[in-house]
Amino acid sequence: MESSNITRLNVNGKEIILIGTAHVSKNSVTEVRETIEKEQPDSICIELDQQRYDSIEQKDAWSNTDIVQIIKSKRAGFMFVNILLSNYQRKLAEQFGIESGQEMMEGIACAKEFGAELVLADRSIQVTFNRIWRGCSFWEKIKVIFSIALSVVDDEEITEEDLENLKSEDMLTAALSEMGSAFKGVKEYLVDERDQYLSQKIKNAPGDKVVAVLGAAHIPGIKEAINKDIDVSQLEFIPPKSKVGKVIGWMIPIMLIAIIVITFIANPGSGWEQAKSWILWTGLLAGLGAFIAGGHILSILTAIAVAPITTLHPLLAAGWFSGIVEAHYRKPKVEDFESLPKDLGSFKGLWHNKVTKVLMVVVFTNLGSSLGTWLGGLNIIGIFIKTFS
Repeated sequence: MESSNITRLNVNGKEIILIGTAHVSKNSVTEVRETIEKEQPDSICIELDQQRYDSIEQKDAWSNTDIVQIIKSKRAGFMFVNILLSNYQRKLAEQFGIESGQEMMEGIACAKEFGAELVLADRSIQVTFNRIWRGCSFWEKIKVIFSIALSVVDDEEITEEDLENLKSEDMLTAALSEMGSAFKGVKEYLVDERDQYLSQKIKNAPGDKVVAVLGAAHIPGIKEAINKDIDVSQLEFIPPKSKVGKVIGWMIPIMLIAIIVITFIANPGSGWEQAKSWILWTGLLAGLGAFIAGGHILSILTAIAVAPITTLHPLLAAGWFSGIVEAHYRKPKVEDFESLPKDLGSFKGLWHNKVTKVLMVVVFTNLGSSLGTWLGGLNIIGIFIKTFS
């Protein structure tokens, strides 16, 4: 009797076999090899993009990461979230004594062994994250960040039986429905769009017989989408920031500067009070953010010095400057990248590792300066109203 984790489809005369896996299950790894050996497909599709494939094939890729370039290219937040997201899967993998994503590695190995065409069927993870961030509401972003942060200290264990039950279509449907009610924006970009993307890549894979190795959560969506004609270029498009957002981004600092100038003209003392308030709120809160992240004293001082200026320029961020200083004085070494899996197991390790420390200096400095912008702005407006009342 065939496993319930195997789904067979026929699309335009092409035989497609979907293997629904749990990404940290030993049984999934065995099932992938046994299915491919039996079916001898022309193509093997795996749920990876080029970036994640390279990280599997090039084990030392982390050690070559230029963290300063990551900061300069505005990808520090993305990298930090990506590291935290991988942590939950890593903990499950350690619990069950298997390397996370090993079923994908088995698919790669089988493609080489049996001469099948290997197809990287998933959308770029960076495109997915960017579409999530651009498409989610403010509160959904807050909930996502909070959930990711909790995953660092979540020590709840699940049984092997629970893990295998995650492959049940009914449970998956219920889980996705629950996720959809909590994070509608996230589910659309993280699950629904990728189901459509994966279905097109699988359908267009070379040959008459295709085996696809996928996280079981994607199977229902792929079955629904695979007979539809979907333009994957639209799913790879990153929506630009709204013009309204850009206008507001420039108007707020212009308005605040205008208020200070008008106050200066009417009452120089009040104008100086506004200027000092802005410098103190933005500088000190940015510095506090860098301090909380465990930043070097020069990183903290940099945050304090640049925040009053960067907060008035929508294209600059204080965290970029403090992060670059942090990376200069505490440059991550190869062993820091290698010890990431171990250090992510605790808050202490998170603050100890130089890789996450640099990234946190960037993120926390930016959070502090953003909070300072709002508080400082409200104080400026308050002084303005008091001066002219």
